[in-house]
Amino acid sequence: MGKTRRKTGTTTPRKSRSPRPVRKLKFATDWTYSAAPESTDHVRLESRYGLFIDGKFSEPRSGRYFATISPSTEKKIADVADASTADVGRAVKAARRAFDGTWSKMKPSERGKYIFRIARIIQERAREFAVVESMDGGKPIRESRDVDIPLAAGHFFYYAGWADKLPYAFPCRDPKPVGVAGQIIPWNFPLLMAAWKIAPALATGNTVVLKPAETTPLTALKLAEVIQEADLPPGVVNIITGAGETGAALVNHPDVDKIAFTGSTEVGKIIQKAIAGSKKKFTLELGGKAANIVFEDAAIDQAVEGIVNGIFFNQGHVCCAGSRLFVQESVADDVVRRLKDRMETLIVGDPLDKNTDIGAINSKPQLEKIREYIQIGQDEGAEIYQSSCPLPAKGYWCRPTLFTKASQSHRIVQEEIFGPVLAVQTFRTVEEVIEKANNTPYGLSGGVWTDKGAKIFKITGKLRAGVVWANTFNMFDPSSPFGGYKESGVGREGGLHGLLPYVNLS
Repeated sequence: MGKTRRKTGTTTPRKSRSPRPVRKLKFATDWTYSAAPESTDHVRLESRYGLFIDGKFSEPRSGRYFATISPSTEKKIADVADASTADVGRAVKAARRAFDGTWSKMKPSERGKYIFRIARIIQERAREFAVVESMDGGKPIRESRDVDIPLAAGHFFYYAGWADKLPYAFPCRDPKPVGVAGQIIPWNFPLLMAAWKIAPALATGNTVVLKPAETTPLTALKLAEVIQEADLPPGVVNIITGAGETGAALVNHPDVDKIAFTGSTEVGKIIQKAIAGSKKKFTLELGGKAANIVFEDAAIDQAVEGIVNGIFFNQGHVCCAGSRLFVQESVADDVVRRLKDRMETLIVGDPLDKNTDIGAINSKPQLEKIREYIQIGQDEGAEIYQSSCPLPAKGYWCRPTLFTKASQSHRIVQEEIFGPVLAVQTFRTVEEVIEKANNTPYGLSGGVWTDKGAKIFKITGKLRAGVVWANTFNMFDPSSPFGGYKESGVGREGGLHGLLPYVNLS
């Protein structure tokens, strides 16, 4: 790590093509971190990608393509096919043919070998996948490298093990595959969400048509290359790219047996209405507004780091982000002070730089939405604090933002923002914080910080959230189920529970 000594308080970066982020420390001197960019020499990207249907890439029937843009540079990375209704039909037909002809009839142990092979190839190409994820989605390379890609491989490894053990997963029942699964994934965890959905579907004998988000399609298309390399039978996994119309065509296709969707609550409601009255199974993992609760007996430094991890390190781009902070009154001033100090050390900048804590916002429309909510928070009377970190001149960037003096009626407290924006409230008693934490339409996740085990069990038992972390936040494992209550979704993904939506039991 290169260091440059300079006078106390000086934060002007050295001249370069883009501002160099400055980490401000409360010592006698300030230091800048020398740039540490991840190499891109090993990454292979095509200038144009077609649709992955029936085991090979093909041109869209419409001939239409759209550009996928790097949010940190605003430059085009590649052109991607825009699938029409006819293309969706081709993909579903290929999936049905593969289901009836090979995959559902294959020995479960053989299916497991294919899934295991996919996991191994992802591991072998992990560096490439991590760089592409950060280029296309804007998230810091540390998150792509250390979280997204290992977890994606982990899900394929985990479900490869279940492929020939389904009778043990459902004792005294006879599990059969559902058929063709239509799967729609968001832009915040592109490869990981694909793994969450594809792996259990394949393990249970189903075939797949996957539609990634239009702003982050590249790792899904790279996954198609992995599927080819793993020699998966043609049509078992099909990957089609496009926007909302493509997703709607997939949801409404009559030969799709199962819908798996991760995205906004608004779109989830539309999907529920669209498939109402049909025999399609469905799982929906929707929005969230997680409560992170800090008691006076918590390890404060540990809690502050957990708060930062829960909302800022991931740019608030996870549905389970801890975007509502509840702090017991007696320690509220101390927690907020330490949190502000910690925010000042965060580096916003190039996602491929290993020093970067907070990368780029995924798209210009998403950045505009975040800015609208920041203005709403100020208009509602909350007190704003933003990090003073420098921002690059090009790209979509948002400073870490903290609102204090927020109340339950504020929109920044009630509505999902999907950005690095944290609203702080105080509480006095356990009963008060439980009532406040449950007072939103969402119920996806939450966190509790205390050194009392009994308090942890009392809180977690009364929070209406599908996942609650204790003295940590945003920790995932392939063997653990994930999902929410209320408007945060229907069903579970991950773990043994993630197999259930892909089987019919008799």
